[in-house]
Amino acid sequence: MIDLHCHFLPGIDDGPETVDEALALARAAVADGITHSMLTSHIDPDRYVNQRSSLEGVFASFAEQIRAARIPLELRLGGEARLCPELMDLIADNQAPFLGEVDGWRILLLEFPHHLIPVGSSRFIYSLLKLKIRPLIAHPERNKAVMAQPDRILEFTDAGCWLQLTAGSLSGRFGVVAQKVAFGLVEGGFHCLAATDAHNLGSRPPLLSEARDVLALRYGDAIAHSMVVERPARIFGIQGA
Repeated sequence: MIDLHCHFLPGIDDGPETVDEALALARAAVADGITHSMLTSHIDPDRYVNQRSSLEGVFASFAEQIRAARIPLELRLGGEARLCPELMDLIADNQAPFLGEVDGWRILLLEFPHHLIPVGSSRFIYSLLKLKIRPLIAHPERNKAVMAQPDRILEFTDAGCWLQLTAGSLSGRFGVVAQKVAFGLVEGGFHCLAATDAHNLGSRPPLLSEARDVLALRYGDAIAHSMVVERPARIFGIQGA
């Protein structure tokens, strides 16, 4: 399985604080059947002043530690970018970490504020699309505005956004409402994929197999495979997955 959203880099955001904790997360991911992880530290000027150039050295060091520990996990540097005006400057300065490229579109993991969808979000999305950047909206099923009114996501999916559902939402770890909304987004026929958004081994573990199993039971093996392997693999740049 391929995980496009996790917080493994130590001491960078609200993920692990130490290298040992980060290595433990990587080992847990491998034990769960994850072979590739996109490390998506928060890009949020109000909380975490991260950008591509400041993350590259930390990523290179951690990747070397993964190799030294003989953990069979392939890593890629990405980022979880908060929707904010400063993001356009980061993109212009080549400092926004993208997840990959699909059919000529750069894929950006884009996070809305937890409690709302900001006024002007649609204009922001269209500005990204004009730059051939396709937003992959992070955990929309956990956004309070979408939870209250799931149709709020339509303006973004109609524009061409893809959706990244949290594995824990699909398996029920984030409650009944988030799970119901997540199922509704899958059933709506939108371009969805699942990822862990792992932060720690306790409340936010790197478990993607739970989502795969729930999806397989509810929708069949083909849908499950597309959401945890095929669609993430295209973004990660893996051929023939």
